[in-house]
Amino acid sequence: MKVDGKHYRTIWVKPDDERVVQTIDQRGLPHRFVIEDLETVEQAARAIREMHVRGAPLIGVTAAYGMYLAALAAHEESAPAFVQAMQQAGQLLCSTRPTAVNLVWAVERQLQALPAAGGDVQACIQSTFDVAAAIADDEVENCRLIGEHGVELIENLSREKGGEPVNILTHCNAGWLACVDYGTATAPIYRAHERGLPVHVWVDETRPRNQGARMTAWELGQHGVAHTVVADNVGGHLMQHGLVDMVITGSDRTLYTGDVANKIGTYLKALAARDNQVPFYVALPSSTFDWEHSDGVAQIPIEEREAAEVKTISGLSEGEIRSVLLTPQESPAANFAFDVTPARLVTALITERGICPASEQGVLSLFPERAAI
Repeated sequence: MKVDGKHYRTIWVKPDDERVVQTIDQRGLPHRFVIEDLETVEQAARAIREMHVRGAPLIGVTAAYGMYLAALAAHEESAPAFVQAMQQAGQLLCSTRPTAVNLVWAVERQLQALPAAGGDVQACIQSTFDVAAAIADDEVENCRLIGEHGVELIENLSREKGGEPVNILTHCNAGWLACVDYGTATAPIYRAHERGLPVHVWVDETRPRNQGARMTAWELGQHGVAHTVVADNVGGHLMQHGLVDMVITGSDRTLYTGDVANKIGTYLKALAARDNQVPFYVALPSSTFDWEHSDGVAQIPIEEREAAEVKTISGLSEGEIRSVLLTPQESPAANFAFDVTPARLVTALITERGICPASEQGVLSLFPERAAI
């Protein structure tokens, strides 16, 4: 997507130095656009853990490039020591955030590719570079295809409304900032905008880190998409008054049975949508599927982050980004980062292979090769 008219992905190899991976440090948005250099696997892990980068697809790609950086650091090791260093790097990266399944998927893909390079350390390093680049390109193409499939839903609603704007509610940031390009939930929106379909996006703030208010609103503004920022708890009110035609969210982990783990508050949006007969869609690439677990509430690990994210809020004040205390200093706070929306509340899943019901049968209809595993 574009920032001030210039195309950016969210992560790339520095053009004049292939030993450096560059990302957009999302902590400064929307007030500061900062490009960060990652030169070690430790820096990549820190970027994931501290949410310099976030969003399941981007976390996975960052982990893949983190493995490449680890390979560069181990270039003088013997083949056995190199493999051990790579396994340790994978463990470090996988320990950063437990809910998003893309992270482990990307690390495992890197480790599985190493035997094909044999015992040649330089070949292994090249393999990690190639795999990371391939994962990034695959995620871009998958998100583009999500847009192609999902825009049909918006077109249908536009016809039903006689060309009046289609009002779409989002949650958190499932845009290109959360991916590498296009986004997941936003991909159909951007495609509709490019086709000239009138759309308007209700952007909820998404406490406690305000990814909607800070990032989704900024993205949509950069792309010229009409939008309005609202408080998290406004969604139900908007639905009751017929002001939401559809909800589209992203996903940090979706089970093959259709249960969806996403940013905290997604479940409440799904409940409100069901009560008001508003279709609730989840957009995700296949890298976000969990093919091992079947019960989201019981089996998906929910990350708990530090209380300070709930107790404070950051914003621009007198030209500086400042953090202020919201709560009584002595009050404890709990910070569950994700919740699980049961499959029964999800109208359909939008993937790179098409749209399907949020059920085992529906998912396997698009990914039949998984039925035999």
